[in-house]
Amino acid sequence: MDDRQTARLRWHCRRGMRELDVLLRGYLDSRYADAPAAEQAAFRALLERQDPELHALLVGRMAADDEDLARVLELLRRAP
Repeated sequence: MDDRQTARLRWHCRRGMRELDVLLRGYLDSRYADAPAAEQAAFRALLERQDPELHALLVGRMAADDEDLARVLELLRRAP
């Protein structure tokens, strides 16, 4: 992943909710580069969602619509 792609993803991790910022940047910094392509695609798709929907997915009020997204959400939920 090149610096431009990383910067773009980092920008998309900036959210209106600080808690989301921390979780998303944590995943990007610690796991994204080594994740399988399908997981990376699911993370990028997650970043396209609005904050209320993203929050609902993370707290379990809304179900993931595919297996790769469910995996990313589980990793985000388990983040320290």
